[in-house]
Amino acid sequence: MSRISLKNIRKAYDHGPTVLHGVSMDIEPGEFIVIVGPSGCGKSTLLRLIAGLETCPEGDIIIDGRRANDISPQDRDIAMIFQNYALYPHMTVRENIAFGLELRGMARKARNERAVEVAGMLQLDAYLDRKPAALSGGQRQRVAMGRAIARDTSTFLMDEPLSNLDNALRVTLRREIKELHKALKATIIYVTHDQTEALSLADRIAVMKGGYLQQFDTPEAIYDRPANRFVASFIGAPEMNFLTAAELPGAGIPADMTVGLRSDALTLLAEKPEGIALPARVTLSEMTGSDVVLHCETPAGRVTLTAHRSALPADLSACWIACDMKAAHVFDSETGARRDLAVAGI
Repeated sequence: MSRISLKNIRKAYDHGPTVLHGVSMDIEPGEFIVIVGPSGCGKSTLLRLIAGLETCPEGDIIIDGRRANDISPQDRDIAMIFQNYALYPHMTVRENIAFGLELRGMARKARNERAVEVAGMLQLDAYLDRKPAALSGGQRQRVAMGRAIARDTSTFLMDEPLSNLDNALRVTLRREIKELHKALKATIIYVTHDQTEALSLADRIAVMKGGYLQQFDTPEAIYDRPANRFVASFIGAPEMNFLTAAELPGAGIPADMTVGLRSDALTLLAEKPEGIALPARVTLSEMTGSDVVLHCETPAGRVTLTAHRSALPADLSACWIACDMKAAHVFDSETGARRDLAVAGI
C-alpha cells in the first residue's frame, strides 16, 4: 500500500488559465479517497498528475517518501481505470485481463492463472472466453478493472469509472468497488462528479471547486460540518436550503449571516408549531418511494424538504415548515465561510 502526499500542487497550461491552485493533501496507505466536484474543477487533472500522465510544474508529488514528479508512469506502481473501458475488441476477457502481464514478460501459464484469479474476484469466471462485444456495460467495466487489478499494484486511480453506466449498474458496481477495496487493501483515489458516490465510497472526500481544495475530511464531517456554503450545497440531496437571517425572525442570528437547513432539519406540519417556522404552500412533489421530495413556496423563497408519504398534511396549499435550528448551519453571507454557532453569537 502506498502513502501519497501532494504538496502545494499548481498546474497551468500554456497561454491558458490555472487549473490547480496550491492543492495539498496527505493520503494514508489503504485509504479510499474520493475527489469530487463539478466539471472543470481540476479533479481529473489532479489524478493524471498523480499517475504521471501530465507534468507537474509546481509542487511535489511524494509516493512512499520518494518525490515522483520526474518518475515515469510505469515506474510509479500505479494502475489507472478510465471512464472509457478501452478494451481490445479482438481479445477475450482472459486476454484483456492478462495483456498488461504479457507486456511485462510474465510467462503464459502464470498470467493465465492470474487472469482466472482476478476474473473470479470480479465474478467474470463465466465470461473468460467471451469478447467485449458479447458483454454488458457493467461487465466491460469489470474487465477494465480486472486488467488493472491483475498488475497486483498498491495504488489504483479511477477516473469516473461508472459514469457511462445506467443507474442500476452504477449502484451494483459501487458496492462491488467497495468490497474490492476491502479485499485488496490497496490505496484507491477515485474521481467523480457524483456526490452520492463520494459519500457512499470514501474514507475521506476531497471537495474541489475552480482548482481549489475546499475541504478534505470524512464523509460524516463534510456532511455534518461543511467548511463553506459551496461544500454545503454540493454535498447532500436534496440540496441544502439557504435563508437569510432576516427570513428567520426570532432565531437570534446576526443579519450578516446566511442559514443553511438540510431537508432532514425541516418538518411539514398542518398547524403552526412552537419555535421557528415558515408558512408554506407545496408547489411540487416528487415521489422517491416511501418518501416524497416537496418543493414549497414560503415568505423566505423556495424551500425543499423530504417527508414520508404517510405524514403529509391533508391541505398542502396552506401548511407550516418547522425548522430545527439545532441542525442549522451558519455561513458568512459575503465569504461563504462556515461560522460556528458560538462565533455567530447564538
